[in-house]
Amino acid sequence: MEKTSIIIPTFNGRELLKNCIYSIKQHTEQPYEVIVVDNGSADGTVDFCRQEQITFISLASNMGFPIACNKGMKLASGNTLLLLNNDVIVSRNWLNNMQRCLYSRRDIGIVGPLTNYASGRQQINMPYTNLEEMSLMLNEPDSTKWQQTERIVGLCLLFKRELMEKIGLLDEQFSPGHYEDDDYCMRARNMGYRLMIAGDVFIFHHGSASFVREEEGKIKQLIELNRHKFMGKWGIDPKVYI
Repeated sequence: MEKTSIIIPTFNGRELLKNCIYSIKQHTEQPYEVIVVDNGSADGTVDFCRQEQITFISLASNMGFPIACNKGMKLASGNTLLLLNNDVIVSRNWLNNMQRCLYSRRDIGIVGPLTNYASGRQQINMPYTNLEEMSLMLNEPDSTKWQQTERIVGLCLLFKRELMEKIGLLDEQFSPGHYEDDDYCMRARNMGYRLMIAGDVFIFHHGSASFVREEEGKIKQLIELNRHKFMGKWGIDPKVYI
């Protein structure tokens, strides 16, 4: 069975990370490794990783999401890689159903789940109740719920090592974050890979937890700056895919 390397960047999010890790341990039956990339946290994140015997990389300062992911991707040993936000809580069948989708066709390169908080088509169109109830409703294996898409949001990106070897790592010009996931999806599609939403997987997402400490105005400026970087690189507004 394929081993999945789960790469989790984090910055001063120890409690979020704990909940994320515990949910992975509870709901993941397939072979996996967790690699935490700590962006210079001062809240005991490294101590937690040591206590739980989790593989981790400790950076001296906050390098942002793309750089942290890339450091984790370089260390990963799995045939499948998964970039996961620290403010996600996974649920039953999550990885099994996503892997089934990823390996159902050779030309599928990236798979993402449904969630309660995301831009675009991965956001569920029903009220969120609680994770157990949602996973009972939505996480039964069902390939008829898989749908092709133009983009997968970076909160949970599952892809084949083969894809990483062909298109490379995340583009670090988008640091500290925003639109690096759109860029990665664009590069994958340009290499002939299909992107799929696994509609039989629901995970919970707190939403923008690593950015909430910043002033709202600064976040908007960053998003707009990176949007223009994307347009400069590809000649298209990424909003057309949302």
